[in-house]
Amino acid sequence: MMLVLRKVACARWLSLHKLARGGSRAARTLSTSARRSTVMPAWVIDQYGNNSELRFTQNALLPIIHYPNEVIVKVHAAGLNPIDINMRGGYGAATLAAKRDPLCINQTNTEFPLILGRDVSGEIMECGLDVRYFKPGDEVWAAIPPWKQGSLAEFVVLSANEVSCKPKSLSHADAASIPYVAATAWSALVNTGGLNKDNCAKKRILILGGSGGVGTFAIQLVKSWGAHVTVTCSQDADRLVRGVGADDVVDYTSGPVETKLQALEKFDLILDNIGGETENWALGLLKPWCGAKYVTLVTPFLLNTDQLGLADGMMRNGVTIATKALKHLTKGIHYRWGFFAPSGPTLDDIREMVDAGKIRAVVEETFSFAQVPQAFEKVEKGHARGKTVVAITRDQQE
Repeated sequence: MMLVLRKVACARWLSLHKLARGGSRAARTLSTSARRSTVMPAWVIDQYGNNSELRFTQNALLPIIHYPNEVIVKVHAAGLNPIDINMRGGYGAATLAAKRDPLCINQTNTEFPLILGRDVSGEIMECGLDVRYFKPGDEVWAAIPPWKQGSLAEFVVLSANEVSCKPKSLSHADAASIPYVAATAWSALVNTGGLNKDNCAKKRILILGGSGGVGTFAIQLVKSWGAHVTVTCSQDADRLVRGVGADDVVDYTSGPVETKLQALEKFDLILDNIGGETENWALGLLKPWCGAKYVTLVTPFLLNTDQLGLADGMMRNGVTIATKALKHLTKGIHYRWGFFAPSGPTLDDIREMVDAGKIRAVVEETFSFAQVPQAFEKVEKGHARGKTVVAITRDQQE
């Protein structure tokens, strides 16, 4: 009996000693949380509006792990996208609020102070108890869903299935230029457009608006799969888009772009980053009755829910997409809306392509953390030639 008690006491001592030394993941997470501060530096907005609403604070609430599949990432670099400009002005507020609080438990405007930034490259600081594929210290990248707090801060919390190991061949600043546009382009071209590395060879792809982040990534993706890529952009972006793989470039500033495109062989798929009046003529450029697809990333989805409310807005969206899809299906053309879709596994595939040299980062300009307002001004001017990146940590600014 005494021997048994000694064994139990010894086991308990070993267990406590292991806990004190941080031997288990649970212990590391709990002890780290207890030691660190509860606030962090971040750029926030307290209400929707223009660039003057951006405010730097040293007292933003530090994110915490609420679910066992979450991780906390220390941000080394963040990427800006046009959606950050739109969200700053309140675009999509109704839908995103419903996503954050589907049961309407909280009061309105609980998203403030809101942290923007949809791209992140950094390292894992903490892991939830169910996280198996990452550990503290791992270098990762991710595209952050717009209903979550963003990356213009020292830390951000994400689901582990939204995170992927960062390409080893890229710095954090370069890596932060890819995830959001990659997830968007992949969703549009692969999930919606049906393209993949096995069926893309010799297909004719037209990318309308090819010099921005989504465009430059989409060019590289389908070109690496063997497609023939035609791009529209202004003359001063010609060298950039050809440098990432475009076969034909049409300058939209030197006359009616539709006339020039109509003179070319018809296309198997069109990715539209422009929207507006483009739909009036772009679908006529597709091969009829050959399974050709038109995928637009410029949709009225969030605008409808903002203006009409969630229920009526969703009904309007359903009617609009169904009407357009049926209209063009009678002509043998598939009309689709494309959407951003966060996915760690997708970024795993893209990481392999990056490290294999098939896709490279296209960064137009990098700003320091103190220059976030200037970075927003840069993105807001449009006419992008790649991505705008914010270096959060000092080593990424050098």
